[in-house]
Amino acid sequence: MTIIQKLLGAAAALALSAGAALADPALIFDLGGKFDKSFNEAAFNGAKRWAEETGGSFNEIELSSEAQREQALRRFAEAGFNPVITMGFAMADPLSAVAPDYPDTKFAAIDVTWLDLPNVRQVGFAEHEGSYLVGMLAAMASKSNTIGFIGGMDIPLIRHFGCGYAQGAKAVNPDITIIANMTGTTPAAWNDPVKGSELTQAQISQGADVIYAAAGGTGVGVLQSAADAGILSIGVDSNQNHLHPGKVLTSMLKRVDVAVYDAMKAGANMETGVFTMGLADDGVGYALDENNASLISAEMKAAVDGARASIIAGDLKVASYYENDSCPALNF
Repeated sequence: MTIIQKLLGAAAALALSAGAALADPALIFDLGGKFDKSFNEAAFNGAKRWAEETGGSFNEIELSSEAQREQALRRFAEAGFNPVITMGFAMADPLSAVAPDYPDTKFAAIDVTWLDLPNVRQVGFAEHEGSYLVGMLAAMASKSNTIGFIGGMDIPLIRHFGCGYAQGAKAVNPDITIIANMTGTTPAAWNDPVKGSELTQAQISQGADVIYAAAGGTGVGVLQSAADAGILSIGVDSNQNHLHPGKVLTSMLKRVDVAVYDAMKAGANMETGVFTMGLADDGVGYALDENNASLISAEMKAAVDGARASIIAGDLKVASYYENDSCPALNF
């Protein structure tokens, strides 16, 4: 049965259950909460799957402030949990400060790939490739020739999503208009559905009839407002098609759940280093189920699946925002 521990303040102590076995894994969610219906929830689903399959237990914490990042890392490592799995790019600096102090503890960092730490497994994703596919679908579904992109915090990772999306859309329709907005420049941008709704309404007023949300919990507001206005949206990370059946065109799947599951399964023997999950290993992709089947025609599916195969084969190159910190397709 899952052991749940929460830090309620920056100075709060992490109380350990008397029955908690040392060397159990621990999971640190990013801001926004584990039920954000997106990034964090995918991580929770991976952990839950591991626990259900193995009968194992894991500790978890939902952060409520930036100050808790390093504190949570240290407390879990001190308590003997192994591995300690972290969610989000913002854990990079805390990991740099903490991981060297606990060389016998393995850490897994999801969405971090640039650290030089021998006891850290770093997992990144080819988000631009998955976003290319949903960009194609957006362009094929659009009737106004105007689509939108709403990102969360304005960071290179989210521009990476937007750049792939724009390339996919323009591969289908070179003349399509793409409106792009970021929710903010602080971590609060991941959990602001009201702002997501406002940006959605603004993009609709400019003619957008398909809007892709890459914004964590903020995306819930995007999908809701799109459904209310009778236009299509695209979810992210988790399969969000079910949130508004028949209104969510698809979701760009980022298999955070698999990354977390694999880390817990490997346990203290987890291999460290840098790993990237892309289309070839189903690390990213697009969601097709009973909730959006009526929205994706056979022709649309064939076109996207063909592009997927070409990307995997190396015949189609999706430009990465990381390559030159720019994206001509979206004026980033």
